[in-house]
Amino acid sequence: MLGVSETPFLVREAVSDEDRAACFAVRKEVFVAEQGVAEEIEYDEYDASAVHVLAVRAEDGVALGTGRLLFGDAGLAKTGDASVGSLGRLAVAKAARGLGVGIALVRAIEECAAARGLSAVDLHAQTHALGFYERLGYEAYGPEFLDAGIPHRGMRRVLGE
Repeated sequence: MLGVSETPFLVREAVSDEDRAACFAVRKEVFVAEQGVAEEIEYDEYDASAVHVLAVRAEDGVALGTGRLLFGDAGLAKTGDASVGSLGRLAVAKAARGLGVGIALVRAIEECAAARGLSAVDLHAQTHALGFYERLGYEAYGPEFLDAGIPHRGMRRVLGE
């Protein structure tokens, strides 16, 4: 069992081309291969300006998960409010699920949002993941909708609460 201060993974902002490639590889594994999302819609025009975060296994740097934050014009386009960031493309490799990687990625994205002066984080959660985000302080709003053929709901968390 791991001690309180020990973690089997590290989370960092993906700044190098290699880091971003690892993020995209995890997304391809989870969304395209596992969930059947068409590859041509998985990657979009927002990827270039997004803040990407990457979780890697501490012992060898193998990519375990990823997520992204949209802010500024991209965030405004997604949320309708320039002070609200958009968390998206959160993906954890099947072998890493249950280790707390998803929680760490969400918290890292929230830290990135707060560091950029954003007041809240919005996301579109797959409905099976609503409970996960609710446990992290997100509140669902609006009706269920389909995105890439998968049921979703909008959710938001005000930062600092």
